[in-house]
Amino acid sequence: MTGGEAYRAKLITDDALDAAIAAYLADPSKPVVLEIGNGSLDVAAAVLANAYSTEVLARDGVTAPQRRNAVKTAILLAPVG
Repeated sequence: MTGGEAYRAKLITDDALDAAIAAYLADPSKPVVLEIGNGSLDVAAAVLANAYSTEVLARDGVTAPQRRNAVKTAILLAPVG
């Protein structure tokens, strides 16, 4: 199951997703983990595993919404472990 599948199944709430994104963007060096049913998703690992998200976050001049969408994309595409 991916983060997106868990989100569609309502295993991840909008509030939990927003909080995880905000926490990661506030300090990417701090661990942020989304608990999903019996599994979890490490947000930093999800971002690092996603080439698009990594590239967007490394670019200069990226807007806050672009940064937020890059992290959201990584979460939704990542496998839940």
